[in-house]
Amino acid sequence: MMISLCPGSQKFSQPQPEEVQCRYCGEKAEIWTDEASGRCQNCGKMVKREGGQTCLDWCRYARECVGDERYNRYREMRSKEGGG
Repeated sequence: MMISLCPGSQKFSQPQPEEVQCRYCGEKAEIWTDEASGRCQNCGKMVKREGGQTCLDWCRYARECVGDERYNRYREMRSKEGGG
């Protein structure tokens, strides 16, 4: 079944960098939209994205929407952070 991508899955199918504040040093750290964590370039510590569920957590078409590889990577990432 081929479905068109919904707007909610775009950050997974076309990832982009986002800035989050490092909780250790207060500087801005970059995390890609399809990742849960990244390394602060200032202090070198791992910082996590704060946030709740995404459409990949609840949409019944999530796997078909973003593909098996991205969906499985997301589920693995969520299980490591205790979110799924």
